[in-house]
Amino acid sequence: MQKQQRPSKKSLRSLDYLNVFLADVRDGVGPYLSIYLKASQNWNPAQIGMAMSASTIATVIVQTPAGALVDRLRQKRMLIVLAAVFVSIGCITIGLLPSLPVVIGSQIMIGIAAAIFPPAIIAITLGLVGHERLDRRIGRNETFNHTGNLVAALLAGLAGYFIAVKAIFFLVAAMAVGSIISVRMIREGEIDHELARGDGEEGEEDDKEQHQQGYEGILQLLSDRKILFFTVAVVLFHFANAAMLPLVGQELAQGKGTSDTVYMSACIIVAQLVMIPVSNLAGRFAHTARKPIFLLGFAVLPIQGVLYTLSDNPYFLVSVQILDGIGAGIFGVLSVLMVADLTKGTGRFNVTQGMLNTAIGVGAGLSNVLAGFVVKNAGYNVGFLILAAMPAAGYAYAVVALGVFWFCVPETKTGVNRKALR
Repeated sequence: MQKQQRPSKKSLRSLDYLNVFLADVRDGVGPYLSIYLKASQNWNPAQIGMAMSASTIATVIVQTPAGALVDRLRQKRMLIVLAAVFVSIGCITIGLLPSLPVVIGSQIMIGIAAAIFPPAIIAITLGLVGHERLDRRIGRNETFNHTGNLVAALLAGLAGYFIAVKAIFFLVAAMAVGSIISVRMIREGEIDHELARGDGEEGEEDDKEQHQQGYEGILQLLSDRKILFFTVAVVLFHFANAAMLPLVGQELAQGKGTSDTVYMSACIIVAQLVMIPVSNLAGRFAHTARKPIFLLGFAVLPIQGVLYTLSDNPYFLVSVQILDGIGAGIFGVLSVLMVADLTKGTGRFNVTQGMLNTAIGVGAGLSNVLAGFVVKNAGYNVGFLILAAMPAAGYAYAVVALGVFWFCVPETKTGVNRKALR
């Protein structure tokens, strides 16, 4: 029998606020770091690539243990509090002491926090609303997340233009404090921690016995063909996408003075404006089907990468962010829902999320490193074309990989085998 969750309005509203405040906290200052290091500190693209990758490398190392920790612990709210403190310390330190060792060390702290936020938030969400209401709730989470990004980008643009670029670091630290207050307002007693780790069913004694024995079967996840093909798709997506916006920021920062932060904020604002309705619609349409929507989001990425090479006009580069909004808005909702479908009833929801995000982090980290060295030696256009080629290469590989995924893997919404991962 499906567990029916009845969370209070206070907890659901607090979850909304949490997603707003965490919007610009999850990844620290993100693409603004590349602008700050380029325009204010005169770092070269290779150094910037190393700094940007330090966070993702730390996330890769911590992501899977973080997912397992979220599955095991009931103190999910406290994990978010600790991660927010890490981000605050990291951002303030970068703003005050922007040397290479300090920036890399701070980025590692932010990367550790970034590994904790997604599984903890999603676990709390699932524990509050259950599987049946998860699709719309994830869509709502993403809608508020993108709204928070929109507000943060506006504030960051104003702060960077009228005060200083480093003011953005303190803005993120302030939003981290807001996220701490919000998560503490979610009522602990309303979170079903069995649902939160993907158990989701009652009356299955053999399942419960399996869960009590621990996670000795986690490696069996790697042999599940549906998860493997899904992982290939999302790793290619993030390998191509991760370095695009930082590269745009570096290109905008060349000889444009203080207006670079305004243009970067405009890039983020345009994307977030598109993501708000897209993520909401994705959550609604995903109630009947997952895979076609996910593939639509994946398909816009090569077009985006090629368009970036056609002009260095700031207004053109900003307008291309419409495509980024479509792809990211869909991905943020569908990736979570498909993992929830594939792990329903196994008790391994968050650790699977962690393993998937580890693979994504590898792709994102390599993307920043590769892009930095390519741009240093061959220029921005070559960097964008190489990144744009990766999803195309992924689709070429899809003659085998995604082709098999399309014909052999059932739609996760309607064809989930609950015991396939045991």
